[in-house]
Amino acid sequence: MKQKKTSRKTVIAIGIVLLAVVLLENISAMIPDLPQVLQPTSPLFTVLKKAAVYSLVAVSMNLLNGFTGLFSLGQAGFMLLGAYTYAILTVPAVQKDQVYYLFGGCAIQSSIIDALGAVFGSEGAGGAISMIVGCFAALLLAGCVAAFFAYLIGIPVLRLKSDYLAIATLGFAEILRAIFQWQKLGRITNGANMIKGFPTFSSFNITDASGNVLVRLSTFVPFLVSSVCIAIIVLLIHSSYGRAFKSVRDDEIAAEAMGISLFKHKMMSFVISSFFAGVGGALFAMYVANAQAKAFTSVMTYEILLIVVIGGIGSVSGSVLATFLYVACSEWWLRFLDSEQFIGDFKVPLLGNGFRMVIFSIVIMVIVLFFSQGIMGNNEISLSGLMKKLSGKRERKS
Repeated sequence: MKQKKTSRKTVIAIGIVLLAVVLLENISAMIPDLPQVLQPTSPLFTVLKKAAVYSLVAVSMNLLNGFTGLFSLGQAGFMLLGAYTYAILTVPAVQKDQVYYLFGGCAIQSSIIDALGAVFGSEGAGGAISMIVGCFAALLLAGCVAAFFAYLIGIPVLRLKSDYLAIATLGFAEILRAIFQWQKLGRITNGANMIKGFPTFSSFNITDASGNVLVRLSTFVPFLVSSVCIAIIVLLIHSSYGRAFKSVRDDEIAAEAMGISLFKHKMMSFVISSFFAGVGGALFAMYVANAQAKAFTSVMTYEILLIVVIGGIGSVSGSVLATFLYVACSEWWLRFLDSEQFIGDFKVPLLGNGFRMVIFSIVIMVIVLFFSQGIMGNNEISLSGLMKKLSGKRERKS
């Protein structure tokens, strides 16, 4: 009963957040004279979209590193697989020759959306249904492709321990990035060039016949997909499989003595984590409106790992909270440090291009020094606890 009440509260909380995102994104259309920060093109919505994508990848990495105790650094590689799978499968047939012009066209002539368009229709409501269903099917397939490759490489590398596993998965991600830029695969991956022309977050905006936006959903979509995926991961963590993952993390010998198959559960965690990383990679391609292998470097994996460490290894809510703080600081709040600032006629010293990252690094060092286990440690934000605190404050006031 208690778990059902908690699940119900979680669903309600997610619903409230999604509704708030929709209202926040569309409020500028309702009230034209709003501050610049609430405009659809403001940094606020850029941060919200990127943070929603990164939070899913961070939680998927935490499932592996924090809850199972496997130190993997292959997240960028699985994101790359997801991004390319989504892009290749959703570029419309009419745009493939333009996108793959250096290679005389794409080896895959059609797309999921075109195939669904033959069923539902390619115009009006039928076209919208084809696009929506096709995009979500491509997201699912992106995760499946990443999970499949994770299974293949997991057979040899999951027998390695600690740093050796990290090096092997990092090497896999770098090899994968080089392969996808190989010109001989140009008719599939477009070589070192980017793939573009596929549906992005803004494609989900509802428009009229003239193309004017009636309802904006470009921020709602990444929040919806990430929320559903993170909720599934949380359910997994609280299941018997999640408890087995934690026992493997805490003591492999004791876990094996209790009848837990170490390799089976390590493989399961690795494949599931990679699946959601693949979905995150597809969302990232939608966010930047292109898929290009050179974007998925080891630096991206280190970013995700840093977010997990800041939030707390073994805390889902910590990873989500740290993601939004990290992205907001790096993409918005500290941007003014990259430009020259004057106080009257006095020029503030040191401020200039790149100084933002210096201050950002110092902030991260301070957080790591004073919060050695991260912001949340291995704790979670409890909705029931927050409700009790709020009700307690109300009682005191009364």
